[in-house]
Amino acid sequence: MPPSRLDGLYRSLLLTKFFCKGWGKPENLQRLFEFRKIISNRERCRYLVPSNYPVEITKDEKTSECRVLEGKFVTPFSLYLPGLVPEASQEAHFQVILPHKWNDDKFKPMCIHLAGTGDHYYWKRRTLSAKPLLKEGNIGTIILENPFYGVRKPKDQKRSSLHNVSDIFVMGGCLVLECLVLLHWCERNGYGPLGITGLSMGGHMASVAATNWHKPLVLVPCLSWSTASSVFTQGVMTQSINWDILETQYFADGNYRERLAKMVTIVDDAFLAGQRFVKHFNESMKELQKDIKESREYQTKDIFGVDRSNNTLNLSPALLEKLLSRDKGRLTTQEVNELNEKIREAQQRYRLKPISVSEDIKIVKIRELPKGNSVEDALKVLAISNGLLVYEPPTTGNVITTALYDGTTKLMSYIMPNSDVSTAHDDNNGNEVELSGKKAWWENEALQFMRGVMDECTHLKNFSMPYDTSLIIAVCAKDDAYVPREDCTSLEEIWPGAEVRYLDAGHVSAYVLHQKLFRSCIIEAFERAKKLHLPSINSPNKLSSEECNNQ
Repeated sequence: MPPSRLDGLYRSLLLTKFFCKGWGKPENLQRLFEFRKIISNRERCRYLVPSNYPVEITKDEKTSECRVLEGKFVTPFSLYLPGLVPEASQEAHFQVILPHKWNDDKFKPMCIHLAGTGDHYYWKRRTLSAKPLLKEGNIGTIILENPFYGVRKPKDQKRSSLHNVSDIFVMGGCLVLECLVLLHWCERNGYGPLGITGLSMGGHMASVAATNWHKPLVLVPCLSWSTASSVFTQGVMTQSINWDILETQYFADGNYRERLAKMVTIVDDAFLAGQRFVKHFNESMKELQKDIKESREYQTKDIFGVDRSNNTLNLSPALLEKLLSRDKGRLTTQEVNELNEKIREAQQRYRLKPISVSEDIKIVKIRELPKGNSVEDALKVLAISNGLLVYEPPTTGNVITTALYDGTTKLMSYIMPNSDVSTAHDDNNGNEVELSGKKAWWENEALQFMRGVMDECTHLKNFSMPYDTSLIIAVCAKDDAYVPREDCTSLEEIWPGAEVRYLDAGHVSAYVLHQKLFRSCIIEAFERAKKLHLPSINSPNKLSSEECNNQ
């Protein structure tokens, strides 16, 4: 199914821009990558938050519809990684919506609702989810305020515009540990079964948080998928990212390329080439420089391989011999015409940008290239059509290579730092976009690094499997342009036993039109939990109402 046009239109109307200050400090990203390895392991993470972690209830009132509690506590994340959580976000705030009376004293379901992008304060989730769930399923709700949102938003942050890429990982780390605090609080007060849900970003945060609870837990992630990398590198959210800042910062500070790129892993197999490039960037450049040096020593090797019979452009023997000669020379008019004709044929085959050669082009030899595939042929065409036929040292700045883009094998030509050569790729709407020279190189490197860091910190393959996957019902939109699923491992593969349901809708239309379906899935998942894991309210650590208010 094609991505929803409504999603693209809606995103284009929003003013919010993300990551306007860049990636975040390299040392902060390194600390986050290292801590991710701890909180992604349930047996290690569960001990980061004690079962009696202090929670303060600041409000307790009754309305005609329900009982409303409000509370706060210090986010445990700030205790483990001091200095990363902004002061305004260090205190977690939440609201609890409870029924006046439970239908069954042994069945007091409580569900934590995490916020999607731009969902500040409590009112939206309280109106669309919490109160309807109370009426429809007698399910209690905890609405947790996201770090960087609502009362937890730093003063210098506008709307939902996170300043740094690292901020979203801080947000996720906070929510994982804060959910553990609230799940323990629910157990101490005799609530259960317990669950977590969320829409969009909130759905993915819920999935990550659910992996770290050491008991059966209802999980209903809506409009999310197995990783956030596709959201920020392929979906319509890419339009809202300040790529110029990210690209400039990535290349200006060697720490990102030489140290951090080696710490991240692109998980899905479709991106293996990008993974190798991101993870081994420095080694790749050294190897390239070595090959460049060696090319000067082996000028007798031609661009079509050692065997000159492998003449894939079908050039005349005389022209081929001239192109492969040791000495620089000029092409005759007849040779120029012949070469241009062959280039035009290859351009149609490979959809390359039209380029022609002229008589004053200097012919220089280049090193031997791999043989036997269309990428090789296209590289030869690019080399010839630019009159280069040579790899020069990086000081003069000519490099031609290949890469994977958006999970599909495509030719990417990078001439840096100065070249008129350009290459093309498809944007999210299927339109061909021209990238040229240094810009193409920079954009792809920043994109690959973004994909790597997002997979490293958000891909569910990097986290423990939830305790009981039969309590998971995920709801996805088939035409979701915010959360592309192509080339990403499916939830069913990562979590065998989980159920995924698909809507014939885009991201925005699903959010607007299918709130009732989201709630029905939550109710159904809690009914499953009731049958499989009926909780007992006779917990030895249950607290009285007075004790609860002092926690």
